[in-house]
Amino acid sequence: MNDFLTAIALVLVIEGLLYAAFPEQMKRAIAQMLQLPVSQIRTVALIFAAAGLLGLWLIKG
Repeated sequence: MNDFLTAIALVLVIEGLLYAAFPEQMKRAIAQMLQLPVSQIRTVALIFAAAGLLGLWLIKG
């Protein structure tokens, strides 16, 4: 559970830094994402989730 909470905290740090360093670009990215079809967003999200699981498997394996 400790590793999970550490991972969530790191996600928040990285995301917070991106919004702090590049606020205009992040707003543009969100606006562009709102124009995409839900199926495309879901597909990309699943690809990233699979890549993350593969990375965990390789690191912890």
